[in-house]
Amino acid sequence: MVTALLPRPRVRVQHASVHGMRLGVLDVGSNTVHLLVVDAHVGARPLPAYSHKSELRLAELLEEDGAIHEDGIERLVQTVAEAKQIAEDKGVEEILPFATSAVREAVNGEAVLARVERETDIALRVLTGEDEARLTFLAARRWFGWSAGRLLVLDIGGGSLEVACGVDEDPDAAVSLPLGAGRLTQARLLGDPPPPDDIRALRKEVRAQIARTVAEFSRLGAPDKAVATSKTFKQLARIAGAARSADGPYVPRSLTAKSLQEWLPRLAEMTVDERSRLPGVSEGRARQLLAGALVADAAADLFGCLELEICPWALREGIILRRIDMLVGSGG
Repeated sequence: MVTALLPRPRVRVQHASVHGMRLGVLDVGSNTVHLLVVDAHVGARPLPAYSHKSELRLAELLEEDGAIHEDGIERLVQTVAEAKQIAEDKGVEEILPFATSAVREAVNGEAVLARVERETDIALRVLTGEDEARLTFLAARRWFGWSAGRLLVLDIGGGSLEVACGVDEDPDAAVSLPLGAGRLTQARLLGDPPPPDDIRALRKEVRAQIARTVAEFSRLGAPDKAVATSKTFKQLARIAGAARSADGPYVPRSLTAKSLQEWLPRLAEMTVDERSRLPGVSEGRARQLLAGALVADAAADLFGCLELEICPWALREGIILRRIDMLVGSGG
C-alpha cells in the first residue's frame, strides 16, 4: 500500500471542501522543483490552474560523499519559499509537498529536510521509490480507464526509473531502480559527446539492472497497454514525430521501440548543443537525453513493448488523486 502521503501541510484552509478546492503539489525532484496548482472536485478530473518550475538539478549538486552541498541546500530553501508564496498568491488551500530520489538518497537528507521546514514551514514528505511507482500507476490508470486492461507503466525521472504493472488502481508489481537520466549522466556520461566505450558500458549496466526485474512482471502476464510518463519519454516521443505539447494533452502520442532504436545512435553522436535544438528538447534537459534514451530503449526492449503510449498524467497527478480519495473517504 502507498504510504499515507501528505504530512500536515502548513499552508491550509481548515474548512476546505473537496467539493471544490484548490490544491498545490510541490514536487522536489532530481531535476526541478515544480509547483502544480489544480482545482479539485469530487467526480471530476483535476483541472490544472497554474504551473511554476525551477530547474535546481539537485542530483548534480552533491559532494563526493553523496551529500547535497551548502549551495544546493540554500537554493532549495529559497525555491521552496518562493513556491510557497506563489501558492498563497494563487489561492491554494492545501499544499502537498514531497521529495523524491535526490533528497531520499542524499547522506544529509534528514538535515536538508529539517532546514527546509525550519526556514519555510513546509514539511517535505520523502516518497519511497515504490511509492513513486504506485502513485504514477494510479495516475495512468485514471487517465486511460478500466478498459485499458492490464497496464505496464514506465517512468524515467532524474534519479530513478519506476516500473509498475497491474489490472487495478494499485499495481500488482512496482519497482524503482537507480536509473534516472540525471543520475546516469552525472556519473557515467561526462564527455560531449560521451566516448562510445562509456556509452556501451552504460548500456550494458542499464540492461543488466532492468533484466533482473523482468521475471517479477512476466509472471503477471502480458500487458494490454504499455504506457510511458515523464519528461524524458515525452521529449523522446516528440523528436520521433509526436505532436507538440502545445497541441494539448488529449492528442494521442506514442513512442515506438523502432524509433528509439533509430534515434539512439544519432543522439550518441550529438553534442549537448545539438540535442538542445531538437524539437521539444529544452536546453536544461538536453545533456541527459542520451542517458534517458538508453534507459527507455532498454526498458521497452526487455519488457517487450513495441509501442509506448504517452500519458500526460504522472506522479504529481497521482498524489492529487490519492489526496482527493482520502478526503472523500473521510467526508471532506
